[in-house]
Amino acid sequence: MKHPAQPDADLAATAPRDAQRHQTLIGAAALVLAGLLAWGAAGIPGQSGYAGVGPNFLPWLVSGVLALCGLLLIFEARTGGWRNLEAPSGAARGDWPALAWVAAGIAANASLLDVLGFPLSCTLCFMLAVRGLRMAEGKPHGGGRGLLIDAVTGLLIATPTFWLFTLGLGLNLPGLTKTGWL
Repeated sequence: MKHPAQPDADLAATAPRDAQRHQTLIGAAALVLAGLLAWGAAGIPGQSGYAGVGPNFLPWLVSGVLALCGLLLIFEARTGGWRNLEAPSGAARGDWPALAWVAAGIAANASLLDVLGFPLSCTLCFMLAVRGLRMAEGKPHGGGRGLLIDAVTGLLIATPTFWLFTLGLGLNLPGLTKTGWL
């Protein structure tokens, strides 16, 4: 006859093995993703461009770093599991309305990039995403004043980024005007 505490002991013994298996699968998924990125990078021509770096340099770099991370994750999982892992925080379920705000920001940015230009479409994305993130934390959205602060903050982030890419690096990002300043 089993002792009443024994089923809990069996469950406790299988929990580390399950965690180890799940952690190993995460590392393996990172390796698979690295392989897919490397496969895509192999199809990009490698002729040198600006400063001797070709267009396939960054995809190869990302796939190599991701493969290294996958190997390290697997090593950690197989040698005792991820160490000093904190207990999960946050809600037990996803916050779907907050996710909808963030997704709307990303979708608006992608669809309005050519219409509004990079700075304004990224500002709109920032405003919608911040509203969703505040909602997820249970904070108020800030009303009209908060909306204005979010718009100014988004514009202060997006405009220098636009200038860096268009004026500094010579890349053609869509702007609101043809002058290259907005």
